[in-house]
Amino acid sequence: MQAKRVFITGASSGLGAALARQYASEGATLGLVARRGEVLHELVASLPNAERHRVYALDVNDSAALATAAADFIAVAQGIDIVIANAGISRGTLTEYAEDLQVFEQIFATNVTATVATFAPFIATMKAQAAAGRTDARLVGIGSVAGIRGLPGAGAYSASKAAVMTYCESLRVELKKDGIKVVTIAPGYIDTPMTQVNDYAMPFLLPGEKFAERAVATIDAGCSYRVIPWQMGVVAKVLRLLPNWLYDFLFANAPRKKRDL
Repeated sequence: MQAKRVFITGASSGLGAALARQYASEGATLGLVARRGEVLHELVASLPNAERHRVYALDVNDSAALATAAADFIAVAQGIDIVIANAGISRGTLTEYAEDLQVFEQIFATNVTATVATFAPFIATMKAQAAAGRTDARLVGIGSVAGIRGLPGAGAYSASKAAVMTYCESLRVELKKDGIKVVTIAPGYIDTPMTQVNDYAMPFLLPGEKFAERAVATIDAGCSYRVIPWQMGVVAKVLRLLPNWLYDFLFANAPRKKRDL
């Protein structure tokens, strides 16, 4: 089997780094994107076949830089199999504070618009590969259980992840006829630097490496949507079914991520 060619944003830590390690262990060739170039180089040095992998130190909000990185990776790897738009940020927000508007804009730019900018440069190549008989390409969006219902104090993050999941659904249907699969993964609580700052209980907390194993299996299978871990998938289904009055009663005083003061 030909080694996979995988492009991952937000790869310097957390879910992105865990996915990079998992794919590298399977012999993939990686294109890794993050702002912290020195951390990416340290990660690559620790991976099998380090000489195969490419590092792109850039901000995912710079769509031109993303497009340049995508073109370089396609040229070097001679194609593309999997693109994972993993880069994302989470901060506590409250609409009543005028200064939080800028935080909302930043979260939407990084979590939503950058997902579009990550996928866009690869679609033409994926279509050409599919026309030539390779219909195993995957575009992978990282949503969140937090996007299934709006969480208090996390309006920006919840709304951005809901947007990512709905966008990926639209894209999945849009590209179906072209032989490109779009996979949406909604993590629950995963042990990463993003969650380690939370000072409240996180049910079914999953180590990053376990998440990566399950995520890679999900991507390989071409699943349209999956919550990881599965226990949070059950919780997600229950949350979807709750009437608004009951959801509001249960979550009005739920623990929330602190604002940056």
